[in-house]
Amino acid sequence: MDVKAMEASMIKDNPVLLPLNKEKTIYDGFITVQASYHERDFRVRITLPPDRKITGGRLHCCWQLKHLLRGYEQTVKQRLQQSDNLVTFILELKTILEVGLKSFPEHQSIPPPQYYSQLISEMETLGWSKLLFIDTAFQTLQLNAEDSSGRQHLLTVKLKPKHPAEAPDCSADLPLPLLINWTPQTTLDQLYGQFLLVLESLTRFWDVLDEIDRNTWILEPEKPCRSDTMRRIAIGNNVSIKVEVDPRHPEMLPDCCLLGAEHGGCKNQIGVVTPLRNKLNTNMHLWNPESDVLHNLQDVLEIEFPSPASHEKSEANVFIHHRRGD
Repeated sequence: MDVKAMEASMIKDNPVLLPLNKEKTIYDGFITVQASYHERDFRVRITLPPDRKITGGRLHCCWQLKHLLRGYEQTVKQRLQQSDNLVTFILELKTILEVGLKSFPEHQSIPPPQYYSQLISEMETLGWSKLLFIDTAFQTLQLNAEDSSGRQHLLTVKLKPKHPAEAPDCSADLPLPLLINWTPQTTLDQLYGQFLLVLESLTRFWDVLDEIDRNTWILEPEKPCRSDTMRRIAIGNNVSIKVEVDPRHPEMLPDCCLLGAEHGGCKNQIGVVTPLRNKLNTNMHLWNPESDVLHNLQDVLEIEFPSPASHEKSEANVFIHHRRGD
């Protein structure tokens, strides 16, 4: 290939890799590499000896390119020594980079420019006030939402580089899996609307647990999350009840497990747990789905739970408060 043909080919194939001097021994700029579904640009500088032969040339890379070429250094050196000219070397370098990109999926995950314009457009429709956080890659978003009872919730959305063609990964502090219906036409505003419907379907479940938290002494978990369905409630005399509320049917009788001593301190003395278990089994028919869970539990067990205001967790014993007439 003569000099003029080589220069014409350089301009055609690498329009942003330009000579910096009239001798054309220093080239600086970018080479474009096909990366999966879009193109990637890498900054390079190539210096040639006075005779402009590539065999005596040197390649200078940006840090991203150095990282990508790790393990391919000897191959690049061989191409420098064996290529006929600069155009051939750059072509072979691009081939090496395309292979390298397939080995490092993270280099393929940078979204194309239209991804960002799409994201900005969708956020303007959704409302920037709902955005609590976005990472530097503009791929992980945290959105604030409020249910009908005023509880605050956080929706984390991890967008894919091909958004909206690919469904995002969504997560939230919920007692049930978050299932989102997604098509390539779905927007963030529509996704957010689906999340609000999920919150609304769980409102009664959280109302039930909030009432239990306000009015009883909770032993576990110490700091309940919105995804927690279990509460261990203190009863007294080192006795407690573990309650598992069904998020889909929060008003129904929950799974209950009484915890404590089965027998008293003296021989043949009946402990506290056994009478309570007998009442639980005998009074199940009293459960009223129209009433709240806390009152139902007290009716079935024939007790009143110690309130958090009148008891400290450091107390060794809490005595059962039987209702008058029991």
